[in-house]
Amino acid sequence: MKATIWHNPKCGTSRKTLAILESLSKVEVEVIEYLKRPPTAEKLAQLYKDAGISPNEGLRLRGTDAEERGLTQATGTEVLAAMAADPNLIERPIVETEKGVRLCRPQDIVLEIL
Repeated sequence: MKATIWHNPKCGTSRKTLAILESLSKVEVEVIEYLKRPPTAEKLAQLYKDAGISPNEGLRLRGTDAEERGLTQATGTEVLAAMAADPNLIERPIVETEKGVRLCRPQDIVLEIL
């Protein structure tokens, strides 16, 4: 099975999720450091749709200026555009497998799609 993790190596939850993935021999892991290689708004829309959450639920509030920018009240399209332009606004980690997508907070949620 292949798993793609949209990863921030500075984030403890992201590191713990990656460790879970790497500990499983049946999983081939692709790591995308999204701060270096940001996803497009279209890719984010697909990830959130597949995860069953709205873009607003994938918006990172802690440590960002999302509230000051009015993004907590913005439309999904506006949030996606802001995330694509400033990937610090993306809550992490997001993991995608053939079984689905999850925003892995807490990290054990990744087990649902393995």
